[in-house]
Amino acid sequence: MGKLIGEYVIVQNEQFYLKGYKDFTNERLKIEDYRGNLKLIFSTIRDLQKEQYVHKTIVKCRTESVASFLGQGYLLEASIPGYFLGGNAYFLCKYHDQKRFTSTKWVEEDHQLEDVWKKDQNFENNGIFTSSIRKATSLDANRLATFYASVFPIYPVPIDDPDYVKEQMEENSIFYCLETDGQIIAAASAGINMEYRNAEITDCATLPSHRKGGYMYDIIQALENELVSKRIFCSYSIARALSFGMNAVLHKSGYSYQGRLKNNCYIYDKIEDMNVWSKDLSTLSAEKSASSAGN
Repeated sequence: MGKLIGEYVIVQNEQFYLKGYKDFTNERLKIEDYRGNLKLIFSTIRDLQKEQYVHKTIVKCRTESVASFLGQGYLLEASIPGYFLGGNAYFLCKYHDQKRFTSTKWVEEDHQLEDVWKKDQNFENNGIFTSSIRKATSLDANRLATFYASVFPIYPVPIDDPDYVKEQMEENSIFYCLETDGQIIAAASAGINMEYRNAEITDCATLPSHRKGGYMYDIIQALENELVSKRIFCSYSIARALSFGMNAVLHKSGYSYQGRLKNNCYIYDKIEDMNVWSKDLSTLSAEKSASSAGN
């Protein structure tokens, strides 16, 4: 798939375990999981931070160690309720470059978020597009890659590479798409973490010529239905803070704002701040059960 975009690193011994991801593309170190001796974990992270590509470190932190990471100079930027098998995850971040720390759009993004919250939440699905939405397979990888390439000049991962799309499908990602006249006009995926039973709604895109049609709302519903069928109830999404449309869709879909990751990744045409949203799908499952009982 061309140049190396990143690589996982696992460090473990009798005293601790740490799983990280060296994200070369987005110039950040992500600590995905850890347990054990925190003093040794901090020391290991500091060693990993010495590599030249690291402009930002992001730790998915458990509740019991938030104070310890704050004591190491980390900043709390966002959270995901229920991420760790029901336990909350907190995004604790540290910056190693002044430019990476400085966000020039923060106040503008705050104002836009206020406008998003003014929108009605949980509008009724009109069902117009539901019959046209389908689950994608590896046979769709080429078309999906071409579709994403036409929407995003820059993206945090090589979603314009068919091999990458196939690899994601093989690693517990499910894609849904909507097409008209044989052309994909909207698509999204859910990246499932089977170990901790959560899923990220991601890769959300609609052709510019078909936006404001409500397509993404229906696609997200289709993804949620499959997640619930797999007994995965923690759903979250990380959206461009400058994208009014995507944040509005998540708000209308019942997701709650959980914070903002500053200068998080390269997307669309530059590095951007990203809003974190989450939803407890067990409430969706309960609503469906109540509706079925009522019928």
